[in-house]
Amino acid sequence: MVAHAYDLRDEIAKQHPEWSEDRTLAWVAAVLRDVDTAPIDEPTRALLRFAVQLSRNAPPPTPADLDRLRGHGFSDVDLHDAVQIIGFFNYIVRVADALGVPLDPWLEDFERQLASVPAPA
Repeated sequence: MVAHAYDLRDEIAKQHPEWSEDRTLAWVAAVLRDVDTAPIDEPTRALLRFAVQLSRNAPPPTPADLDRLRGHGFSDVDLHDAVQIIGFFNYIVRVADALGVPLDPWLEDFERQLASVPAPA
């Protein structure tokens, strides 16, 4: 997951060049910590909840879950793309875990950085 968080940090830094590195890191940490309280828009929150549901398969997504996402403006093509990407990320993480692939040192450093961000009071 830390590699995905690293990529997210880079994307947010591109979208918000005015933000400090600390602010960007705090934003990423907030999303990882709790999607329900993270400073994100409702469509993004709904999609992230769906990603967690799909990843944990508890309970499996239903047509009503897809309809809820459509209600946030996601098209069937968007949903197809999201399921493909979520599935690929789950697959590749499981392969790496099963083979014991270690994190690169720079990702270990980033993981420590994320862990050091205090939770909001």
